[in-house]
Order: sequence, then structure tokens, then C-alpha cells
Amino acid sequence: MSTGVIVVVMGVSGSGKTTIGECLAAACGVEFGDADRLHPPANVAKMVAGHPLTDADRWPWLHTVLAWMNDHADGVPVTDLGKELDVVAVVGCSALKRIYRDVLREAECPVRFAYLRGTRAVLTERLRHRQGHFFPEQLLYAQLADLEEPGPGEDAVVASIGPPPDEVLRQVINGLRGGATA
Repeated sequence: MSTGVIVVVMGVSGSGKTTIGECLAAACGVEFGDADRLHPPANVAKMVAGHPLTDADRWPWLHTVLAWMNDHADGVPVTDLGKELDVVAVVGCSALKRIYRDVLREAECPVRFAYLRGTRAVLTERLRHRQGHFFPEQLLYAQLADLEEPGPGEDAVVASIGPPPDEVLRQVINGLRGGATA
């Protein structure tokens, strides 16, 4: 078992999981995985049609994300920041419910969560202007209804998505340096 950490950048659609996750992975010199790319075609088709995913839809997908995490658990950070934080990989995944995060915690190495929190207004505005993504704006409300923010004992840091991405990244890094905030 690796002692390095995989960081799961989590939140609802439009929160910036891919943007912040890619930036964090680059800053740490490790691989980034986008859980959206791991959805089976049936899940993508369901979302494109405007239907929210159910727990039954999500379980196989979460286990695919977990498999990706395990495949990257032996990653080696190549930057000073990556070595400082001992981050071996970063994955962007909605991880909306605690039970979903519990599945991801089964990884072969420690897992930390970076929750990107935003207001409904900011998230809606982002989704209205997003290009090239399969997730329709109307599904945001289903995700917000399902969302269980990380709580005590979940080893999560929380970052507000209001500021520009470089500031959100700074919040995440500071949180990872300082320990859990949830």
C-alpha cells in the first residue's frame, strides 16, 4: 500500500473540478484523472437526455474511478509541492454523497478530498457558458439535492469557487498543507 495521497477534487458540475484538478496535478507533477471520462456510455446518454443519475447508475462508475485511483496509487510526485504534500495522483469526481466518498476511500493509498463549494447562482452561470460538456444545466438542481457536503472525519478541505482559479487552487493547497477543514 502506498503512503502517498490521492486528492479527489469534488463538487457538483460547474464547480471547477477539472480546472482545479488539472492545475493541482500539474503543480504536484502527478497524473490527473477526470471521472467524467470514466462514465459508461449509458450514464452519459442518460445525462445528455436530461435525466439525473441514480445510485444504481453511479455504483459501477464509482468502482471504475476507484480502479483508476488504485492504478495510480504508486505515482511519484516530481515537484517540490508534490513531494511536500506527498500527492501521488489527483482525480476530479463529483463524489456527491458520503457513501460515494466511502467507496473512494477504499483506495490502496490514503485519500483526501478538496470540496469546491459554490452558490447556485455561480454554478448556474458557469454551466450556461460551458462549451463541449455533456452535462445539461437542468441536472445541476438534482446534483445539489443529492450533495452531502463533507463532514467531520472525512479529511476534506473546502475551497470557495467565487475567486479566480489561481486563488481557488491556493485555497486547496493551503488546506492540504494545514489539514482537514471539514
